[in-house]
Amino acid sequence: MAKCAICEKTLSHGNKLSITRSHISNRATRTFKPNLRTVKTIVDGQPKKIKVCAKCLRSGKVKRA
Repeated sequence: MAKCAICEKTLSHGNKLSITRSHISNRATRTFKPNLRTVKTIVDGQPKKIKVCAKCLRSGKVKRA
């Protein structure tokens, strides 16, 4: 399963909305996937590849190798 190693962000579910004549007529379910990147980082003194979401990369929660 796709999951961020830092914040544990995973798939979320919601509705796909189709807007017709200024009101919502049809609804269908969809999944929202996290924006994951495989990054080489230093974990316990060893370089390791982990999957991290783009939000954690931007905020500086991950130190790249």
